[in-house]
Amino acid sequence: QVQLVESGGGLVQTGDSLTLSCVASGLAASTFAMGWFRQAPGKGREFIGNVIRKNGNTFIADFVKDRFTISIDATKNTAYLQMRSLKLEDTAVYYCAAQSSATGRFDTWGQGTQVTVSS
Repeated sequence: QVQLVESGGGLVQTGDSLTLSCVASGLAASTFAMGWFRQAPGKGREFIGNVIRKNGNTFIADFVKDRFTISIDATKNTAYLQMRSLKLEDTAVYYCAAQSSATGRFDTWGQGTQVTVSS
């Protein structure tokens, strides 16, 4: 059974940096990548980016690519979302998810971790 557990969220101030972790267990060989999403209050879920398990290549969405990076430690089955220069609008619940190579879909999700940015 695949399980994803995010951690590292919290209350920070504008301009701060924060790193989120996603520890995965029970990942199938067909898990192609780990992705990060966020959902702000009253808004839909946004795709931030993903990291390929095999080679660590990443994709970061344009709206955060100048401030966020994604990495993976395959030995620890852990993906990271490093965020810097945080803004008020980065306040959201952040989720990680496992992406299947068979379907391309993110089919397993963590419970999310809250990031709140205050001024």
